[in-house]
Amino acid sequence: MALFDFLKRKKEAETRALTKSARPSTQIKSLSALESQKSKQEKLNPAVLTTESKKNNQKFSYGVVREPHISEKSTNLSQENKYVFKVYSNTSKPEIKKSVQGIYGVDVIAVNIIKIPKKKRRLGRTEGFKKGFIKAIVTLKEGQKIEVY
Repeated sequence: MALFDFLKRKKEAETRALTKSARPSTQIKSLSALESQKSKQEKLNPAVLTTESKKNNQKFSYGVVREPHISEKSTNLSQENKYVFKVYSNTSKPEIKKSVQGIYGVDVIAVNIIKIPKKKRRLGRTEGFKKGFIKAIVTLKEGQKIEVY
């Protein structure tokens, strides 16, 4: 199973790293002992938390927010700690809040959603529609800001 060899090498590297930090006479024989030793180290020194455990606690998605919506009105709103983003159509307010907090590292107070409908456009005799989209206006905690403009 050459496909999963990288996982095997990763586990072996972790066990080697922990056995070097442990006493030389002590040998770690199982993966559960390795995990228990990791958790003991985190309890003793909470400042040395791994990035994996921090990432697992947040659980946000980059697939919620499309892009910041840049316009004259949205730049004026940024003075009031409100930022405008284009989002995908089937996302909820809590999902938007989590993703903005995770991506930009800020505290979100409120999320308002505006649905912009599609608009009819013509080019000569050909009629069509300009795409509609959904905007989310995100209000941040006082004193925080996002550098998107």
